[in-house]
Amino acid sequence: MPEKSVSRVKEDRSFEPSDHFREHARIASAAAYRAMHRESLEQPDEFWRENSQDLVWRTPWTKFSEWKPASDDGKSGAEAKFFLGGTLNVTETCLDRHLTTSARTRAAIVWEGETGETRTLTYFEVHRDVVRLAASLLDMGIKAGDRVGIYMGMVPETAVAMLACARIGATHSVVFGGFSADALRDRMNDCGARVLLTQDGAYRRGSVVPLKNMADAALESTETIEKVVVLRRMGKELAPIAMKDGRDVYWDELSPSAESVARAKAPEAFDAEHPLFILYTSGSTGKPKGVLHTTGGYLATANLSTKLIFDIRESDLYWCTADVGWVTGHSYIVYGPLSVGASVMMYEGAPNQPDPGRFWRIIERHGVSILYTAPTAIRAFIRWGDDHVTKADLSSLRLLGSVGEPINPEAWLWYHKVVGGGRCPIVDTWWQTETGGVMLTTLPGAVTAKPGSTGLPFFGVEIAVLRDDGTPAPANESGKLVINRPWPSMARTLWKDSERYVSAYWSQNPGVYTTGDGARIDEGGYVWVTGRIDDVLNVSGHRIGTAEIESALVSHPAVAEAAAVGKPDDLKGQALVVFVTLKGDKTASKEMKDALTQHIDREIGKFARPDQIRFTDALPKTRSGKIMRRLLREVASGNTDAKGDTSTLEDLSVLAKLRDQKDEG
Repeated sequence: MPEKSVSRVKEDRSFEPSDHFREHARIASAAAYRAMHRESLEQPDEFWRENSQDLVWRTPWTKFSEWKPASDDGKSGAEAKFFLGGTLNVTETCLDRHLTTSARTRAAIVWEGETGETRTLTYFEVHRDVVRLAASLLDMGIKAGDRVGIYMGMVPETAVAMLACARIGATHSVVFGGFSADALRDRMNDCGARVLLTQDGAYRRGSVVPLKNMADAALESTETIEKVVVLRRMGKELAPIAMKDGRDVYWDELSPSAESVARAKAPEAFDAEHPLFILYTSGSTGKPKGVLHTTGGYLATANLSTKLIFDIRESDLYWCTADVGWVTGHSYIVYGPLSVGASVMMYEGAPNQPDPGRFWRIIERHGVSILYTAPTAIRAFIRWGDDHVTKADLSSLRLLGSVGEPINPEAWLWYHKVVGGGRCPIVDTWWQTETGGVMLTTLPGAVTAKPGSTGLPFFGVEIAVLRDDGTPAPANESGKLVINRPWPSMARTLWKDSERYVSAYWSQNPGVYTTGDGARIDEGGYVWVTGRIDDVLNVSGHRIGTAEIESALVSHPAVAEAAAVGKPDDLKGQALVVFVTLKGDKTASKEMKDALTQHIDREIGKFARPDQIRFTDALPKTRSGKIMRRLLREVASGNTDAKGDTSTLEDLSVLAKLRDQKDEG
């Protein structure tokens, strides 16, 4: 690589963009970033009028925002509206507008299956398939505002399914293909979906995930699903699946009416606040939260953040390695990249299938230029060894990104040196399902990157760190990360639970959005996120509520009580440790651990498997009966000395026994 392409390393291990990258970047200086950020806060109407021009507005918006703060009792309010008066159809921005440009024949999705097959769909082909599926949904009686469930793997048709729903104004709810039948059932019942889009099976780590069979098990206990559309993915690799007469239909056998096709080709425009999707995420209670995102504000942020953070060009092949079932896949595989006309890489399977060199061969084979992945994956790559990386030609890469959890400086430096060859800027990003889009990042070409820091606020975002008493924390003091004002892509509510939405996010620190993460801000304004401070764990980039794990365990007939905590883990970020008290006639054993592990698989999904199950006769509790999870976290982490106040602990001997107990994993 020429010298001008190599990032400049400063003495404090911060990284300046190379002159070559900065020369071509969309935002090329810190001064330009600061000016834009200041305008986005002080003159938001002008800023967003300029920066939402890529969106196809049927009716231009007349007012940027309205905000009703949370009520004093924390049960109502926190109501936001953005781009008032504006109407649009999301798919016209993501698809139709590209059909009159050179993007018509450009690759929209480049797909590789775990078993090696590849497909490329142009923008014209994706548009054609979206219209066909949208028309079929119309023939099934689906109308604007109805909910449609999507339970699929990483195939192009999953993106088509989302876009087809958006095209007719149906609100989609994607359920990660790793979730169990019970988890799917609960989500479909909660959102009241009328149609489920699924597939016969999917490949994962060399095995077949029988999605249709799992869907059938879920639908035995649902009342609202009227139709099931099944994509044939497996062919002869999977035993014949059952198709229920009158309910189930194969995707390739859909035959929409001419009238519905015409309606789908000329779709209706919807209000900017029309519900786009519901995405369920773990919370601090046992019930998952149905996060509701609307149309205009979500798309505006997804579009602008994709364009500026990833500096995407027509010549790029962009690869976000997340699953479409998570919010990262929604915003940065489907809606963001397609709204800017990008070519998106999509891979079906695991990064080490059939061996740890799979990701790097994909980059070499397809010429991927932008890679957006998770610290968990990066730490796994490090463990697997540099040889798997260096065997491949990664010279096509020009930008790297990180998402899902804080990235430690050592992993950042390895990513930069070994994967990026020392020439690729790294854009770390922090955001949440509830925020809809990136809130904190290091804009490439504009500002210095600091390994371990997620960077600076994105446009329209005002960040603060608060002490427990609600006062601002000084520089470098850790506290609660909050967002000081509403922003366009924020979740509008929780499905059928607005009171929980207000109390969870807008009442803990009145007037601001409480993220549930801890952080500190250094003297330069860079934010360093330290992780969750509530009862939600971040395991391999997946948010898992401790209450959800505990509820699942206690539902097993052998379990009397359970407590779930996280402990630091070099690979996953956090490892999941559960402490289980069995009922009197049950015995702790390896067989019991296996049975509980399989129970978690069924109730939630294999991704939520505990790393350790530790049996105990009793759990440490306060005199009022509250489990002291802080002490359990110390035990799980191997700390031998109690930290903090234990005066409320009812029985100190319980803690002593736990510490003396040998961990058998």
